[in-house]
Amino acid sequence: MKGRGVLVDDTIESLLPDELLAFLPCATPDEWIEAALRQQTLLLIDHAQCEKKAASTAMSLMYRYVDRPLLLTKMSQLAREELLHFEQVIKLMQDRGIAYRHLSASRYAAGLRAHVRGDDPQRLIDILIVGAFIEARSCERFARLIPHLDAELAKFYRSLVKSEGRHYEDYLMLAREAAADTGSDDVDARIACFSMEEERLICSPDSSFRFHSGMPAAA
Repeated sequence: MKGRGVLVDDTIESLLPDELLAFLPCATPDEWIEAALRQQTLLLIDHAQCEKKAASTAMSLMYRYVDRPLLLTKMSQLAREELLHFEQVIKLMQDRGIAYRHLSASRYAAGLRAHVRGDDPQRLIDILIVGAFIEARSCERFARLIPHLDAELAKFYRSLVKSEGRHYEDYLMLAREAAADTGSDDVDARIACFSMEEERLICSPDSSFRFHSGMPAAA
């Protein structure tokens, strides 16, 4: 893909760090990419919704865990950035004549959060791990879509790859910090648990297309 006369390397390896690719249990199936390209209006509407939800999640963590200064700082930064992304998606949609509307939530986030433990500090550790998976998968999907998109949308998604990658790193760092503060040593085991569920959600048939949906259901 070319941008302003300069060749841009949009391979998945050039866009994503090895650590992020290793963190995710599987690649996004080609069938999802094909479905996304056929339904770009729906993709953008749900993308906007995901950015708004991400900001809401960060704010919720700030209100619940007021005694964790690093978490407060990172989530405040994340919430502002996600809301900026929301505004940017809305503007891009307006330019393309796409109206923002409510969509039902995908099963993805709810499927991961169903495995979150009920009591703190284990609850916080799990929520942060789930956040890391959501951000990492978002980053991977942006990267896999970029080579197939028009120049404007590809440029926008390329900018998001960097920020979503930082968000994944922040969530994972905060999960390890919360575990260290409480003497827990089960972060890697919990990552493995959520990894199995994440792969199931990504690779099994899904009835509705969304930004984080699984395999398109057979017609």
